Amino acid sequence: MADALPILRCGGRNIFVRPTPLPKRSGCVGCDLSSRRSPQMIDAQDRPVFIEADHVSWTVLDAGAVAQWYTDVFGATELFRMGPLDAAQIPVGDDGRDWMESHINVPGACLTLIMLKLTANLNFQLVQYDKPAIRGTTLPRNCDAGGHHLGIKVDDVEKAKRYLVAHGCTAMDTIDITDGPLAGKKNLYILDPWGHQLEIVD
Repeated sequence: MADALPILRCGGRNIFVRPTPLPKRSGCVGCDLSSRRSPQMIDAQDRPVFIEADHVSWTVLDAGAVAQWYTDVFGATELFRMGPLDAAQIPVGDDGRDWMESHINVPGACLTLIMLKLTANLNFQLVQYDKPAIRGTTLPRNCDAGGHHLGIKVDDVEKAKRYLVAHGCTAMDTIDITDGPLAGKKNLYILDPWGHQLEIVD
């Protein structure tokens, strides 16, 4: 493995990474992009100004409980909460669709949302759906389409690991990066008590 670079260290072992080109994809599966204009075809004056990120949103099973945990453990501050907002109690639109279908893309929904200030630069929205009756409850894995994690920077990854495990989290092994553009950094994948994916970095 002379041409591989040992850039990660985990559990006392070097993880050798051999550069591999990404596989070519044939395009968006199920998407018809033939009618879309390329960026080169869009007049610059038609492009809005994308100022900054506003918030991250998770759909959770119990917004109140999750919000309380992030308030107690992370020191988050609750900014506001709304709901329950029920499509059955909102007039339908002129096209016959209910408000949740035409605005949220979930017909017949009833939802409650809580907005937290999680860190100085991150608003964290938690949304709980009580309708429709049929809705998924299995969280995606990191390898699944739609898989995601919330990355939080801390002053000490190992200290954060001990603290979060003591508060009900499940931690993976810490990744010690010894080479490459992130040399000297530590990353930790960890699950909160409901199984939501977090990454703690320094």
